Formats: sequence, C-alpha cells, structure tokens
Amino acid sequence: MDIDFVNETKEKFLTEYVYPKLTHNQKCFIVTANPEIVMKTRESKAFKKLVKQANYVVPDGVGIVYASKFKKQLIKERIPGYDLMRDLLAKADQESYSCYFLGAKEHVNEKVVEQIKQKYPNITIAGHHHGYISINDNSIADKIASSHPDLIFVALGSPRQEEWITTHMNKFNKGLFMGVGGSFDVIAGEVKRAPDAWINLNLEWLYRLLKQPFRWKRILKVLEFMARIYFKKE
Repeated sequence: MDIDFVNETKEKFLTEYVYPKLTHNQKCFIVTANPEIVMKTRESKAFKKLVKQANYVVPDGVGIVYASKFKKQLIKERIPGYDLMRDLLAKADQESYSCYFLGAKEHVNEKVVEQIKQKYPNITIAGHHHGYISINDNSIADKIASSHPDLIFVALGSPRQEEWITTHMNKFNKGLFMGVGGSFDVIAGEVKRAPDAWINLNLEWLYRLLKQPFRWKRILKVLEFMARIYFKKE
C-alpha cells in the first residue's frame, strides 16, 4: 500500500536515528501507524501525502507485523507509540530537554503535565494546550514555536494530529514532532492500558475492544486491512 515502515528494533531506532536528531537540533516527524491508519492512507490521497512527509513511520500495531510476515518482508519489531513516547520522555528527562504537550481535553492535558512533572522532574515544560483547536489556528502554532521546544507531542487523534504537524512544522527551527493519539489519556489515568500479559500476547487490541466496545468499527478496518493483505488487493 506504498507506506514505508521503519524496520529496526525500538532501541536501535531511537539510538541511531532519533536521538542524534535531537542532539543536533534537527527537525523530525514521526508517525506511529497501525492498520487503521494505513487504511486511511488508502482511502485518502491527501492523508497519504501527509504520512509520506514523515521522516519515520513506525509499526504501531501487531497487524502491520503480521502483514509483513505474510508478505515475507519481515518487520523486526512492533514499536508501540505509547512505549516510544515513554522512551522519549525518559531521554528528555536525562538530557533536560523541553517538551510541549498539545491535545486532549483541558483537564486531561493538565493531568498529563502534572504527571510529567512528577515522573520526569528534569524535563522543562515548554507549555501545554488542550486539543480543541482549529488546525489552521496560526496563533497557537506561533506561540508553541516561540517556546522553542525540543519535543512536541500532539494528541489530536489521527488524521488531525498529522494535519497539524505538517501544517505548522515549517514555523519551527528545531523539534521532534510526534502524533501520540490517546497516549495523554493513558498518562493522565483516564484510560487504563492493557496489562503486560495481554500486550505480550499481542492482544492489546482485544483488551481495548472489551473495555471500549464502541471501538468495534475500528476493528473492522483492521480486518479489512488483513483481508487485503491476504488476498493481495493493494
């Protein structure tokens, strides 16, 4: 489906690709893509164009890894967006980087910042703002850019977070930009992540479905993705 995924372990991806960009103040755009997002790129040329602007598209979804096995183009490791964000926060804490947190409901956003301050005391909070904004609101983007953050986590949901990043990234002279979907809700304690046993069995998607039955339509997209892979319908 013409989406190029990172094919490295999470550790190597971070140490050899991402951290050097942070060290040298180079801009970087990361998309965490699961089968649902890949299907969106198939349905929308505009969204596909946004995703292909990313420096890196990481395989966030076991369906991507299964598909790579079936196609005999094995992806080494699933890289969950939430885990990637945690590693980046740990690195930011280690190096005293500054971070901006954009997205989610206002009370969730505030909880996220409080949690970050407690768990990662060496991180500089460049600022934060809820996600109820217009993608084309230049005033917010300009304000964020003026704070000169090293990392910008955008939790607007897909495709809005990718739209925001690609629309405003040119305003920044540095920064790692990453769409993080519902990760703010997990950090804030609003949503519980699947237990490790479920994650290790690649059943995190099922746990989410059981906890949030309204997600069933999203699961259908995953099934369609797998069907297209197996029946070679690009």
